[in-house]
This record gives sequence, C-alpha cells and structure tokens, in this order.
Amino acid sequence: MRRIVVNLLALLFIALIFNVKQSSAADELTVILDWFVNPDHAPLIVANEAGFFSEVGLEVELVAPANPNDPPKLVAAGKADLAISYQPQLHLQVDQGLPLMRIATVVASPLTTLIVLPGGPVAELADLKGRRIGYSVAFYKDLLLPAILARHGLTLQDVDTVAVSFALSQALLAGRVDATIGAFRNFELNQMALVGHEGRAFYPEEEGVPAYDELIVVANTASLGDSRLPAFLDALERGVQYLVNHPEDSWRLFVEANPALDDELNRRAWRDTLPRFALRPAALDGHRYDRFARFLHAQGLIARVPPVADYARDVR
Repeated sequence: MRRIVVNLLALLFIALIFNVKQSSAADELTVILDWFVNPDHAPLIVANEAGFFSEVGLEVELVAPANPNDPPKLVAAGKADLAISYQPQLHLQVDQGLPLMRIATVVASPLTTLIVLPGGPVAELADLKGRRIGYSVAFYKDLLLPAILARHGLTLQDVDTVAVSFALSQALLAGRVDATIGAFRNFELNQMALVGHEGRAFYPEEEGVPAYDELIVVANTASLGDSRLPAFLDALERGVQYLVNHPEDSWRLFVEANPALDDELNRRAWRDTLPRFALRPAALDGHRYDRFARFLHAQGLIARVPPVADYARDVR
C-alpha cells in the first residue's frame, strides 16, 4: 500500500510539472514585426519593457523578419501567433484566400509616401512616365502605386519598378531609382534629411487613395478564440497609454531594449510617430475598412467586397 501511495504521489507530481510546463508554453506569444525594429513598434516594445505583457501572464517575443513580405504569410501558415502588417495588404491577402484577421491597430494613419528628390527628373507625378520606381513591400507597388499613377493618366506599364527591399532611401540617393513607393514619412524622410538630402513626399491619401490604418496586428482566423489574444490587446493598450503619458520614459525603455537605435534618426522618427498611434488598439472602424475594400474592388484589385467581419474584428 505504501508503495502504491508513493507511486501515485510521484505520478501526480510528474503530472503537475507537465501541466505547469504546458501552461507556461501556452503563455508564450510570438509577434513577427513588419520591418526591422523602429519607433513604429513603440507600443509593443513599451508594453514588453514596462512589464505590461508579463502582468497579464504573457511572454511576448518580437521578431524582425528576414523578408518584409513574409510576416502575414507565416501567421496564415500557422508558423507564428501574430504579425504586424498593413491594412491595404490585408485586403489583398484575404481576397487571395489567406486566413487572416485584423485584431488591432498600431499606427492609425497612413505613413507611406512616394518620395522623389527635389531638383531631380520628377517635378510632378506625371513626370514618372518612363522612370524607375523602387519599392520595398510588393503590395505598395501593386496596390497604391497604380491608384496614384491613374490620377495622373499613367499605369504600371508606363514605369519600371525595382525591388530594393529595406534600402529605399539608399536606392534613391544613389540614383538607382528616380522615386520610391513605400518609404515612411516618419522615417525615410528623416533619414534623408540627416545626410543632407531633403526628400519631396507625395501622400497617397492626397492622391486618390482613401485613408487607412498603416500598421495593424493580424492573427490566423482559426485562433480567434485563443484566450491569450484579449490579454495581449489589454496590455498593448496599456503600452500606448503609457507611451502617450510618458514619452520620455518610454523613449528610455525603447533604447534600453535597443541600444543601437539611440540616435538622431530614431529620435526624430519617435517624435513624428507619436501622434499617429492608435489610442484604442482593439477598436475597429468598420466603415473605414469597408470603404477601402470598395476602393480596391473599384480598382479591380480584389474580386469582391466581403463583410468586414470576415477579416477585421475586435476580438475582446
């Protein structure tokens, strides 16, 4: 009898350890960023460094992608929990059948620009005819650029597009391209100014493209019942509120986590991004998403206009 009791206790202890390990593993959450770490990710980094994620029982790992086109695809394939993506890209990928759902907004206004060099060959957008346009993420080339060009009587067939990955400013300054699409107004414009070259930006929302959420968080539609998601969203909102209330303290948390980013470029980007963060990350403006879907459908870029609930929700 004593041996049986001892064996039962041993089995219970092993089961307890196993359950603790399972519980610990379930609380880990991987977020694939859209780009290398930068001030656009401040709410996530602040929430992590200030301990807001850990306070709700989450261990969040933020991972920069090797290729900026990959993060939503990794989530759709079940290889990551969440990804930072872009509202325009979400519409295209959902239309292609990827099982993705917007669950939060990080940056609530467009950041994307089309940039040229003042004094260069492109004085007005109509001058892009026959010119080379560099791009980073493919959807900027396939979605925003055609709409901008159409406003000035041009199509993609009138320009040459060149994939330059992360090196948007460098490609423009080196003369490899005559313009770039996808450069962010809070980052690349500051990057160019710091090396003595003021860029001239054209803004998509002023060139016929409806306003949209620049950075969003996407999940796999199969994971919407995951209990970690509401906790993640609550902690992310705390990160945003702390960021707005304590910008200097938040900056210190940001550079302590990323010492290599403690420079003038990132300080300027931090300043320019601060007013653009979504104060209520989980909240959804359904009309905005439906309006953009209808714009894409009118452009022939998506086959149909699905119900917003099919691809964007507040999952709390």
